[in-house]
Amino acid sequence: MRELKVFAVVVIVTLITYWGVEPFAHSQMHPHIDAPDYLYSDVDGLKGIVGNAEAGAELVAANCTACHSIESQGFPKIMDNATAAASYGVVPPDLGSAGKLYDANYLAAFIKDPVTASKLAHVYTGEKAHPMPAYNWMSDEEIANIVAYLQSIAPAEMSNKEVFTNACSRCHGIKYADMMGGSMAAQTPKADIKAYMGKLPPDLSQYIKSRGENYLHEFINDPQKHLHGTAMPRVGLTKASEDQVVAYMTEVGDSKKAERNSTGLNVLAYLVIFAIFAWLWKAKIWREVH
Repeated sequence: MRELKVFAVVVIVTLITYWGVEPFAHSQMHPHIDAPDYLYSDVDGLKGIVGNAEAGAELVAANCTACHSIESQGFPKIMDNATAAASYGVVPPDLGSAGKLYDANYLAAFIKDPVTASKLAHVYTGEKAHPMPAYNWMSDEEIANIVAYLQSIAPAEMSNKEVFTNACSRCHGIKYADMMGGSMAAQTPKADIKAYMGKLPPDLSQYIKSRGENYLHEFINDPQKHLHGTAMPRVGLTKASEDQVVAYMTEVGDSKKAERNSTGLNVLAYLVIFAIFAWLWKAKIWREVH
């Protein structure tokens, strides 16, 4: 009975300490962040317009393929990565998967005004121009047609690695995915991306451990929430695409997670069983003593 009283006192003191510290930790050290907005409700998007993919194909060919490749549709790169990065600051993405990776409303808003959609008005203040011009001179119907075309040519399925490569690797490397071959290095040369972003974007190999899954979802959806003033754009991924990005980061940076979780459950079960036998043994010894 005495041991139970001591245990109860320890539990009460621990709970009081926890509830005294935890609110401070969350309000001051980890302030509240709004949940990710996968509807991108703040953007000037499609406005409910359903585009025509055939008409969009003509617009894309006339307005986009001078900078962007669409290799699946026969529009190859017009320059290598190093030349493209020197010209634009960052390697322009291939648009073959854009209709799958990016939210349709965000994609429309980005075409109209990339600076506003990506929340980079603090970076492009007039003295520095965004490498992609705004197509706000187009009608809403024309932009909806472009989005419809990009969706029509997008692959139905993509692996986690493919999604990460298309969505993130123009700026970020993830070297632990291929330490020897170097195939998962950032596509844009370091000097160019550093000049473009203001600093060298980090390698993402261990970010699943250093930041955690919840932080990554919030940050990828809107970097400004956690790092106000950052030069990283809001990229506009759908929830499904973002899940695949985080899943790939987990595959690379925490490949033993499932095994560790399983082992942890086994260890806890062992400790519970051991505690029961220890209690029974203690009770037996003290009965003999008294």
